[in-house]
Amino acid sequence: MVDWNSLGELTVDSEIFIKLNHALLGLYAWEWFISLPFDYDVITGRKPFRWPLVFYFANRYLLLSAMAGIAVALDSKRELNCQAIYTFNQFAGDAAVGLASINLSLRTLAIWSQNRWIKYMLIAIILGHWSLILQGFNLKAHWDHTLNTCILTVSNNRLLAATFTYSMAFDLLVFLLNAYKLGVRRKSSSKLSKMIFKDGLVYFFIAFLFNLVATVFMFLNLNSIMVIMFNVPAAVASTVVATRAVRRLTNFTTTGPEMYSTGNTSGNYRSHSGNRGISASRGGARGLTHSGGVHVQMETFVRAEGDSPTSPVELKTNTSDYDIEAKGAAF
Repeated sequence: MVDWNSLGELTVDSEIFIKLNHALLGLYAWEWFISLPFDYDVITGRKPFRWPLVFYFANRYLLLSAMAGIAVALDSKRELNCQAIYTFNQFAGDAAVGLASINLSLRTLAIWSQNRWIKYMLIAIILGHWSLILQGFNLKAHWDHTLNTCILTVSNNRLLAATFTYSMAFDLLVFLLNAYKLGVRRKSSSKLSKMIFKDGLVYFFIAFLFNLVATVFMFLNLNSIMVIMFNVPAAVASTVVATRAVRRLTNFTTTGPEMYSTGNTSGNYRSHSGNRGISASRGGARGLTHSGGVHVQMETFVRAEGDSPTSPVELKTNTSDYDIEAKGAAF
């Protein structure tokens, strides 16, 4: 049986932990770099800024800062203020997990069209999540002159495990809400619904799986390194899938007369014969992509019954806009 607390095992685990975090830093830096055009478009005004994007930007850049801070703490051979850098890394990493859950829950709120009970429930869950996160950086660390590295002396692993368990349950709940609304209740065939449903299946499963693995190893408590081995992978995976979901939905373009809405949309076609002429309701649709969200505009034209088919008279034009980003912004 492996002695997880032996010096040899701790040395091996420490080397794996360092290499894993460097690999994750490179992976996330690449993800951040290839998605910079979206950030640039928002900052320069090419895409309208809505306040839910605050969570998107905070999620991305807090995790990037935490990853850089972890690399500094692991690689530095000069004495550091270990207490300050470990406190920041812990807070930024936990906050990234919490912000990822917020970004995913905002998508759910948009799908549920600002349902009052769903909104209140999600707000309560988010507040509970952050009440744990804001307690999670109560730790102690100091510089060890013998090893020339920072040493973590006091940490609350139970609270950390509770935070990741909460995140795992939160992601699962939001996934089930999406699946019910889009897959079971609506059974919608629109491109927008299919896109959100498929992304939800993949993204929520990834977030749930990584948080599950991190939680299991924290509860196993094999040694001081293994207990936190998968915390950073969980934060990176949750952030990547959440921010990709935000960008994908914002950039979504539909090419047909399809939209997702809680109301019923119908097109009526009526024809008459004889001298009464023809009465018809024709739906002309066009997909519009504004950088701030997804807009589908429907136009309805009615032909007067007394007019001939070759000389239509436009009586009425109704326009209906559905902006899923605005739905999320109302939160």
